[in-house]
Amino acid sequence: MAVAQVRFFSEALRESTVMTVILPESTHGQIGMDTVVPTGKTPVLYLLHGLSDDDSIWTRRTSIERYVAEYGIAVVMPRVGRSFYCDERWGGKYWTLVSEEIPRIIPQMFQVSTRREDTFVAGLSMGGYGAFKLAFHHPERFAAAASLSGALDVAESASFEMLRGEIPQVWGDAHPAGTDDDLVHLLRKADPHRLPSLYQLCGTEDFLYQDNLRFAEAARHAGLVMTQDLEGPGDHEWGYWDQQIQRVLHWMMNGHSHPTE
Repeated sequence: MAVAQVRFFSEALRESTVMTVILPESTHGQIGMDTVVPTGKTPVLYLLHGLSDDDSIWTRRTSIERYVAEYGIAVVMPRVGRSFYCDERWGGKYWTLVSEEIPRIIPQMFQVSTRREDTFVAGLSMGGYGAFKLAFHHPERFAAAASLSGALDVAESASFEMLRGEIPQVWGDAHPAGTDDDLVHLLRKADPHRLPSLYQLCGTEDFLYQDNLRFAEAARHAGLVMTQDLEGPGDHEWGYWDQQIQRVLHWMMNGHSHPTE
């Protein structure tokens, strides 16, 4: 696998920024690596980081490069700061960056597929929110989306009060409830038949566990069927995510059925 740090000018942000990209590479004699290289254009996973992290975090805290090698898939990891994958009220247009600009420029830079069946999105914590937000807003683009320990109920009062203290620039004095930044609102008005396959994971020791239970209950009321893993142990930490991203990849690359234990 090849790993590139791509520095580029973002029209959405009006400044230079960076993303990390993993690409299948045909090699011989590389010890311990057996990379699948697709014959056509490469499937792509948009993999999103959490609130305290950046585009490099998945490569530094997990073996994502090794995990994706057997599937012959590219991984695109954008940097969005502490934006919560939103166009900030007082700041940058990070939602525009990840939802419009990066999906447009990645196929221009690399030989990746733009077909829905070859396009996936996943993320952890804030990135889990971002992954589901992309799935709800652009169901026509993605075959499957996964949230690992996602902050999925930002409009709930306690969650919002915590976030307002952490990221005042995102919503300012406004509230996301009932807006296009409110995932519960989005799932209630979504057409379940148009959505990509969804996978929600969260460990029972995670501080976002109750958020995930509320989201799961709202999804059931909306008639939305998801693959879920909300009963096993796990905290908000990289040991859990390193393990679970392997399950997510297996699920995504094998028809989106429930992963094997």
